[in-house]
Amino acid sequence: MREIASLAALKELVGQEVAVSDWIEISQERVNLFADATGDRQWIHLDAERSRRESPYGGTVAHGFLTLALLPMLMGQSIHMPDVRMGVNYGLNKVRFPAPVPVGSRIRGRMTLLSIEDISGGAQMVWQVTMEREGGDKPVCVAESVTRRYT
Repeated sequence: MREIASLAALKELVGQEVAVSDWIEISQERVNLFADATGDRQWIHLDAERSRRESPYGGTVAHGFLTLALLPMLMGQSIHMPDVRMGVNYGLNKVRFPAPVPVGSRIRGRMTLLSIEDISGGAQMVWQVTMEREGGDKPVCVAESVTRRYT
């Protein structure tokens, strides 16, 4: 985990890769729970036998939005700022899912700070987050995430 002393110190890191998360496994249980929570029960995520037979992936794959939903957790595991009392997700500017995430694989996030600007009580940041699959040759998610942190 990278410790950044303050929002002021974070400003010095614009344009740099600030942190890389730990690897996390994408289990079938996690995919099933996401399907239950969202109602997205497409067979490519849940039916292992059919996916082996009919999908181009050779097995079940994670929902793209599950991959995206892990972004706050990956950022939280990767960056700590002791002067911040609260952080919020403000939105996304761009999101793409260039490659699938097969169940059983591991992913991690690479966070690059694109910009930071002062707001009342804190700062708004835009992060380029590239999520990669262990052993993969393309990112599984590329997102421009907008967050706010308050001191």
